[in-house]
Amino acid sequence: MPSVTTTSTVSSSGVRLMRKTSCTGTNDQANNSSFQHNPDRKSLRDQPKIRTLGRGNFAKVKLAQHVSTGREKLKTSPIILLQVAVKVIDKTQLNQASLKKLFREVNIMKMLNHPNIVRLYEVIESERHVYLVMEYAENGEVFDHLVAHGRMKEREARAAFRQIVSAVEYCHQKKIVHRDLKAENLLFDGYFNIKLADFGFSNLFDGSKKLDTFCGSPPYAAPELFQGRKYDGPEVDVWSLGVILYTLVSGSLPFDAQHLKVSFNRSAFFLFNI
Repeated sequence: MPSVTTTSTVSSSGVRLMRKTSCTGTNDQANNSSFQHNPDRKSLRDQPKIRTLGRGNFAKVKLAQHVSTGREKLKTSPIILLQVAVKVIDKTQLNQASLKKLFREVNIMKMLNHPNIVRLYEVIESERHVYLVMEYAENGEVFDHLVAHGRMKEREARAAFRQIVSAVEYCHQKKIVHRDLKAENLLFDGYFNIKLADFGFSNLFDGSKKLDTFCGSPPYAAPELFQGRKYDGPEVDVWSLGVILYTLVSGSLPFDAQHLKVSFNRSAFFLFNI
């Protein structure tokens, strides 16, 4: 069974929510080993950076102002700038497998154009870094919203879930499976519309070859992933959607567990919290 790293956060209602939990097993084949089109090699001097939004081992996310996107989207003077999130990835710190995963993520995001999916505006590549210029969702994660405010009212949950399903259905129509659907990867824009983010574990499917990677977060993972069974793709997203809906209306996870084996037993036998 794959390894797992788990942290937890207590919400305002006293309910513990699992956060930033991820695990990976054997890697299924990457569909892309390089960018479909080589990005322009240039600097980010024309995009003033405001502050750092987040930081990881090999990447950081900056809030910036994008002149060209502002001109394109707002149809007005470039003096009015559009705020964007720029993910800065240090390629020199990535091994070959991680680079392939990055290339696949970028190529998949280039295929997507949906109102409830974070948009990739531009890819800039230098000798050392890859810059992903993406739509900025200013009201943050659904996870943080649940921690701060507790469960959603049914009316709010229904509206949010409708948008989530619309985004996932669109991906499946494009033959893309997300594989890491969870509250942390659902963002709110300035009007509290849903934006699906983080396609790092996504892959293409076509029905002729099954996928076999266990990836994502155990509390949201379908039982077949724990069992190491191969899968077509969409079904693991559908399971995660059910977990997300439960979490929105209850403010807690249905299969909450500190250990991977316990999480599997709870999901396999539908031992959910009430």
